[in-house]
Amino acid sequence: MTWTRLIKAGLIGCVLAAPMGTPASAQSVLKVLRGATSSNITVSVNRAVVMEADRPFGELSVANPSIADIATLGERTIYVLGKTPGRTTLTILGEDGSLVTNVDVQVAPDLAEFKERLRDILPSEDIEVRTANDGIVLSGRISGARKLSRAIELAERYAPGRVTNLMVVGGTQQVMLKVRFAEMSRSVAKELNSTIVGSISDDTNVGVIGGGRDVGVVDDAPPFIIGGDTFGAIGATATIGDLALNALVEALENKGVVRTLAEPNLVAISGETASFLAGGEVGIPIRTEDSTSVQFKEFGVRLNFQPFVIDDDLIKLILETEVSSIDTTDLAVGAVTLDVRRAQTSVEMRDGQSFAIAGLLRDDFTDSVGQVPWLGDIPILGALFRSTSFRREQSELVVIITPHLVTPTDGTALALPTDRLRIPNELELFVNGRTSGSQAVQDIAQQDFQGSYGYVME
Repeated sequence: MTWTRLIKAGLIGCVLAAPMGTPASAQSVLKVLRGATSSNITVSVNRAVVMEADRPFGELSVANPSIADIATLGERTIYVLGKTPGRTTLTILGEDGSLVTNVDVQVAPDLAEFKERLRDILPSEDIEVRTANDGIVLSGRISGARKLSRAIELAERYAPGRVTNLMVVGGTQQVMLKVRFAEMSRSVAKELNSTIVGSISDDTNVGVIGGGRDVGVVDDAPPFIIGGDTFGAIGATATIGDLALNALVEALENKGVVRTLAEPNLVAISGETASFLAGGEVGIPIRTEDSTSVQFKEFGVRLNFQPFVIDDDLIKLILETEVSSIDTTDLAVGAVTLDVRRAQTSVEMRDGQSFAIAGLLRDDFTDSVGQVPWLGDIPILGALFRSTSFRREQSELVVIITPHLVTPTDGTALALPTDRLRIPNELELFVNGRTSGSQAVQDIAQQDFQGSYGYVME
């Protein structure tokens, strides 16, 4: 029994060992030579280096010919030309076909020429240039966004798509925009109306001759009475027997001037958007066949702007300005409309410079003449049978912008309008009649400051 088990175990071992013999024989046929790189060389694009081996070689091979090209200049001299940025391996074999060594070849952008061009274009900027793998790394502090884009654009010429930007933009990157809205409106209106009313002794009106407004003169009896809402009117009454004639001549002239001035100031970081609104909302009814809804629209002084600090103190501004007001012309009939003046533009200017980005000059003129046919054409006397009105409106609007580069300051150095006023106590208010406390802080303009104060600007 023991011998039988030993024989069976031996047969099973032979069967299991048979398949394992194939890999062993394969390893004996093919052997991997792991020759470590003995040296590293760096070649610039479109530049070449010449290498000399310490012994004659029989064959050269490069792993990626699109990165570097090689040629033999002798039995020990090798010519290596950089073609495109990247990394590859140069293999040197001996005369007997044995591996001599592997050389790590790195082809990098031509930094020498790139640095020269960079110094020519941006001489005052401290930009550090390095290589990373097959690309260019830019680092340092640059004074403006436009110079940063120029440096990156130049680097792309030497390493397309392989430029890493580690530069930061220095200087002040906060912009305060001062906007001045100045509007002047003038209006002139003139009216000349005449009305003649006749009546008989039994207080019966005969008729009205002439044009114009309702004079409100018919009373119980003559003489002619001018209504209280009539301004600039002259009336006269003449009686001939039972016939009484009432005549009214109205001459009215209106002049008006409206001055509007707004100066909003707004601060934003370069590249960010800021908005400002000084006004309110008005409900505008929207009527449809089935219902009526109300849509609220904002009115007042609106400012939206986006600054970009381009170069040192050069600032690019994308602006949207708007001045709107409620038009009261149609309020009597229940209609609400907004009178809007809007401007949208993009400008470039330096710190402290100003632009008048919008200007509006409007001149509206209307007149009308109503008369009694034939009677109104009579010379001189025809004016009594005519109604004439004249109206002229002029409006001027100017928008001026001024950007400033600003830096924050300590909060205790800033003063508020409420700091100049103290609430009065009962004695000061009721006895002395003072609307503010006696120890109110002096006006800032009257204080004796030493040095700069107010907004901190560069």
